[in-house]
Amino acid sequence: MRRWWCAAALVVGMVSLGSAQPVFRGSEIFPPDEFAARRQQVMARIGEAVAIVIGTTEPAGERPLRQNNQFFYLTGVVEPRAVVIIDGRAKTSTLFLLPRNERRETRQYGPALSPGAAAATETGIENVVSRETLTAAIAKLAADRRVIYTPFRAEVLGSESSGDPSRMWAANKQDPWDGRGSREDAFVEKVKAAAPNAEVRDLDPALDALRAVKSPREIAVIREATRIAGLGIIEAMRDARPGMFEHELQAAAEFVFTKNGAAGPAYFALIATARNTYYSHYHKNTERLADGDLVQFDYAPDFKYYQSDVTRVFPANGTFTPRQREFYTIYLRLYQAIMTSIRVHATPGDVMRDAVAKMDRIMAGFAFTDPKIRLAAGRFVEAQRGRFEARGLGHTVGLEVHDVGGLQAPTLEPGRIFTIEPAMQIEDERLGLRLEDMILITETGYENISAFVPIEIADIERLMAEPGLSDGLGRIKP
Repeated sequence: MRRWWCAAALVVGMVSLGSAQPVFRGSEIFPPDEFAARRQQVMARIGEAVAIVIGTTEPAGERPLRQNNQFFYLTGVVEPRAVVIIDGRAKTSTLFLLPRNERRETRQYGPALSPGAAAATETGIENVVSRETLTAAIAKLAADRRVIYTPFRAEVLGSESSGDPSRMWAANKQDPWDGRGSREDAFVEKVKAAAPNAEVRDLDPALDALRAVKSPREIAVIREATRIAGLGIIEAMRDARPGMFEHELQAAAEFVFTKNGAAGPAYFALIATARNTYYSHYHKNTERLADGDLVQFDYAPDFKYYQSDVTRVFPANGTFTPRQREFYTIYLRLYQAIMTSIRVHATPGDVMRDAVAKMDRIMAGFAFTDPKIRLAAGRFVEAQRGRFEARGLGHTVGLEVHDVGGLQAPTLEPGRIFTIEPAMQIEDERLGLRLEDMILITETGYENISAFVPIEIADIERLMAEPGLSDGLGRIKP
């Protein structure tokens, strides 16, 4: 029997993810040796050089601090304005922290990480000193004419992928009424000014290559993020009723996200009904669900700095119409042709070639009754046929929902996590279908870590017949 939530707890839980978010320190996510191993890999890549990485600033308002991804990946430190120097020659690292602010610690925010031995023990970083000594440290590097690596790309925080801030800061730089670049742009210029004889190189390509392959501990966190994402989708399915707004379904998922310790969303909620399903990133969330509509639901949490990305489609009233069944079934079978063609050590082109051969057989044996659906399915197959050499399986997922590293390696190797999310559309009706699953490449093949989220019509309809969160409270008025 399905668990009923206490109404009082539900009201508390249905607040925005913008409030009361958990703030995880790196030591609460991974042991120090996980971060140390990453720094050692950086040392191996930079040789005799040094890498300098800056952390994010304190938030402007009363919001939890969320460290940027490159700094978190190397240190696990969640403190504002922290800096780390990784010395490839000495094989040691130095963390620079703001001096202790006793008033903020004892009267406002509680204990913080401060320079000293205790911070070195918690982080596993050999030297933890005051940020006031950073100028002298960089001057010493300049005097020694060391090659200096540092990230050139703009920092990435929660609900972002690297392309997002990069595009924003590029546009900002071109804005005649602004002209500012990113903090990373400014830091590179300051390092060059402080060390004019040093060569300054981009660290991002090395970090991106490391981040592309997930460690067992990373996989475990992404697996949990995916479990939470799936449970959120399941609650949204149960809760869906004609007359609801799209954003009401978002509330059901956010309750689940917050209940399970998410720090926020991995990306804005992509909840689209009816003609809104045509747009891949529709996010207004203001449309009412109508009887006879399909709903496309794409939403996931930012959990312990890692993301997930799962999409499901379901009928607003809980039952697929005959036409919807035909449209959804052919799409699902073609989608599964891609899924079942994934294999370890294969190239993405090989996967698509095998998948399209299966699609051709599916199309030949499918009993179409609607010519528009047949046309849409045919276009879908031809689009996939054109992706043999395009490596167009989907996008990688990790610290970012569109993670760095991509699927640029020649073959699919263990430790890669990515999604597949091909869309099929009836163009003249502006209707779309898009499913998405999280794929982990293993030593023996692959694992669909989001497979537990209902995807077959019978399973979806069975789930939607169960009571939803709003049923437990009576209707919650927007």
